[in-house]
Amino acid sequence: MEIFDDLGQHSLATREGFTAFTSQGIIEPPELLSAADLIALTDPELDIYNDVRQRFHSQLLLVATPDIMRVTAVGQKLIRNNRGKQLGRKGLAVVGAAGTGKSTCITQLGKKHQIDQQRRAPGLQGRIPVAYIVAPHEATPVKLSLELAAFLGLPVNRWDGEPYITRAVVSVLRKVGCGLVLVDEIQRVELGTADGAKAADYLKYLFDSIPATFVFAGTPDLTLFDGPRGQQFASRFKTITTTAFGYGLKAHRELWDKLVVSMEEPLRLHKHRPGMLLEYAHYLHSRTGGMIGSLDQLIHDAANDAIADGTEKITKKHLDEVLLDTTAEQQYSPVPHPRPATAGMAARRRGRP
Repeated sequence: MEIFDDLGQHSLATREGFTAFTSQGIIEPPELLSAADLIALTDPELDIYNDVRQRFHSQLLLVATPDIMRVTAVGQKLIRNNRGKQLGRKGLAVVGAAGTGKSTCITQLGKKHQIDQQRRAPGLQGRIPVAYIVAPHEATPVKLSLELAAFLGLPVNRWDGEPYITRAVVSVLRKVGCGLVLVDEIQRVELGTADGAKAADYLKYLFDSIPATFVFAGTPDLTLFDGPRGQQFASRFKTITTTAFGYGLKAHRELWDKLVVSMEEPLRLHKHRPGMLLEYAHYLHSRTGGMIGSLDQLIHDAANDAIADGTEKITKKHLDEVLLDTTAEQQYSPVPHPRPATAGMAARRRGRP
């Protein structure tokens, strides 16, 4: 999954894009106007005011979910333990179904690490603390090398040959002090194919050649840990599984409620108050299947629709009309409303014939 900055100029899988991502501070919420000031706006001014609020909703950062906090904590511990080690370093694999926040988890870890390094050595030029790439489809050593070279901004192309590109990538990653390498969509390295096996060997070579912590993210069908070749990775990597939020236990429901409230609080709507969405907590879980990404989309799209139609608060109608991702839509089964009792049914309930 590729992520782009607000201006759409740089992919997160580039040094410029990742630097812009890590430089994002806390998004300041736009001020809500008073009723009198709101009425006094001209139509063009109202359009601008509404657009600012809608853009704010679209750019809101995801809350720190348990998975994000766990990946960040484990990842930081690995980074500390791996420092100075040539042998015995460990990596981290973040595995989960689509929509459970894998990419968000590893990029938040990368953001935290890069900010920490910049604070420790402010003004130090030429450092690249984190490298982030998305594994290409049908990954091969050349394709992976080119992705890393593109992130680093190296002037190479496929005609230079894999050995040359690899040497250039490894040399630069060492020189710039890269301490964390993030590889997203790792399931695209398929050990069952000849190219995939070579790509896995390439990653192992990087792991052995660069004194950095490696973090992979992928879906449960990844094959990187399968068989004798995969065992070399399995013995070096810890695994964290990201999951959808549950709702069956009281503790699950309480956690889900907290998540809903935390996503609702920053909304910039004139007639909506935090806590109003708790009435729909079970519905929100049913609509999204407990997927954090789908919930984020549902709430923020509904909020923007509430601005567009002038209601200024999220209603059940707004939520119903948001079209979510295909996975969320396919898993959702609306609970039918109870059918009204007929006269005969009501009589039988009262014990009459």
